[in-house]
Amino acid sequence: MCGVIYTSDLRMITAEQARRFRSALDRILLEEERERHGIGMQKEKTVHAVLKYFENPDEDSHEIPIAGHIADIYDGHRVTEIQTANLGAIRDKLDTLLPLCPVRVVHPIPHRKWVSWIDPGTGEVGKKNRSPVVGSFFSAFRELYRISSYLEHPNLEIELLLLDLEEYRLQDGWGRDGKRGSHRFDRLPVSLEGQMLLTQPRDYLQFIPLDLEEPFTAAELAAAWKDRGRAASQAALVLRRLGVIEQVGKRGRSYLYRAAEWPEG
Repeated sequence: MCGVIYTSDLRMITAEQARRFRSALDRILLEEERERHGIGMQKEKTVHAVLKYFENPDEDSHEIPIAGHIADIYDGHRVTEIQTANLGAIRDKLDTLLPLCPVRVVHPIPHRKWVSWIDPGTGEVGKKNRSPVVGSFFSAFRELYRISSYLEHPNLEIELLLLDLEEYRLQDGWGRDGKRGSHRFDRLPVSLEGQMLLTQPRDYLQFIPLDLEEPFTAAELAAAWKDRGRAASQAALVLRRLGVIEQVGKRGRSYLYRAAEWPEG
């Protein structure tokens, strides 16, 4: 199909989205831009900076004061917040801004990741190694449950982005190799692999695979996304709260669920 890129999670990004992402990436990763902004060192981490330009390349709309907060992006109509981790940290902003205007929360999810270690003494960067963990949209539930009470608000939408990333970590932890308890220095986006937009409760039906046999447990739902069950309990909490799944019994110690009936349209 012309103009459409299919992703590994069967969500689509358009050719225009891919172009915008590459443009934002090139803009931030230019050496003079990194030096000017202090990316990865002082002011702003690279993933956050790239996504801000991806969402809106107009710098005049960046870092705008509104109602006692600083919005990552405000275009005069909608606030866009780039939140790379801990969605719970934006609850105060949501309390203030959702009654005033539409708010989009953009949350990136590592898809494929390559890790390089930095010697904290010399600054030398070691060989790049690919992580065996592959993230999916389902991974977002570990964060979405932190703001589950806001997800039904008509002014809130969530944009999940799957990113391939290069991660740089300081080898400053404990153990013989200095990796346990180490600190992350920065992450560099490589490519945009998928997008999921959640604007209303019924959009969360996207998390229920069509071929998932009912009734199912939370662990079986997670396994269908190859998530290894790490976000299973949070997913069940969020999806039940939104009315997307309903509890229909138990199998052993596990609750059983099925997708709720939704009217057409």
